[in-house]
Amino acid sequence: MLKTLENMPRDGKFMFGHHDDTMYGIGWVGDEGRSDIKSVCGEYPAVMSFDLGDIELGHDVNLDSVPFDKIRREAVAQYRRGGMVTMSWHANNPLTGKNAWDVSDSSVVRSVLPGGANHEKFLGWLDRVADYLNSIKTADGVKVPVLFRPWHEHTGSWFWWGQALCSTEEYKALWQLTYDRLAAKGTDQLLWAYSPGIEPKDTAEYLERYPGDSKIDLIGADAYQYGTNAEYMATLDRILGIMEQVSREHGKAMALTEAGHESIPDSTWWTQTLLPVIAKYPISYVLVWRNAHNKPGHYFAPYPGEPSAKDFVKFHADRRTVFVKAGGEK
Repeated sequence: MLKTLENMPRDGKFMFGHHDDTMYGIGWVGDEGRSDIKSVCGEYPAVMSFDLGDIELGHDVNLDSVPFDKIRREAVAQYRRGGMVTMSWHANNPLTGKNAWDVSDSSVVRSVLPGGANHEKFLGWLDRVADYLNSIKTADGVKVPVLFRPWHEHTGSWFWWGQALCSTEEYKALWQLTYDRLAAKGTDQLLWAYSPGIEPKDTAEYLERYPGDSKIDLIGADAYQYGTNAEYMATLDRILGIMEQVSREHGKAMALTEAGHESIPDSTWWTQTLLPVIAKYPISYVLVWRNAHNKPGHYFAPYPGEPSAKDFVKFHADRRTVFVKAGGEK
């Protein structure tokens, strides 16, 4: 998988990704083999993203009510068709018992580190994550490679591990603890992604809480559009330019780990806003967020009849974009 990530930009290509692609979409949930992307362009995304939130609590479904058994099956299916799997983890707040977005207390990270009141609890959480990741295997016992992307968007302060909620040293210690515990549990199939938001203004800010080259395989950024197309293009140019310098200096693959424009209000957004900017940079993939089946307007990818679907077909046909076929042939 690392070779694929490294070779994509060398070949002048990048993979397209979508979160929860085969789990649900606009007007459906749980249909076997269904995908809004596949319904629009005939192929699956080359990268599929899933989330582990609530696995730490021992639940059967994640924070978006997706069964972990189905995530396991879909991860194997994506691997078998030649695609890539990445997983984020919106871990609940171990101090307050609320969700990942609870930022009411700035001692949460400290509480899970060695010596902290929640350290043993957190080790149990990490063990559940490791056990689950190790359970994602093909029928012949091959563990599916996963690009693991914990503690993301830490340059903002909307998660309990965010910028204003812990010190640089505490954040790095959280990464070290996570990396060491999962490694000790035999998760040798993982690659690791570092994924800030768009807040960094230069490479120094981007790398301020970087865990170190030995623990990172891919650098990324989560960048959503909230303003005009021109503003978004400028934002992408800035953050991707920073990442390109870091990528070159540290020898790491790079990707736009989350992106998108909710409800896609521009019918030519794919080829006129997103593609012109990302095609200038050596990214391995770009991944847009989910198409919620139960939250009207909360979608980031086209579906049949959606206004940008025709433009997405053009995006799909571009020689630089990579998708995967249902039968496994790229």
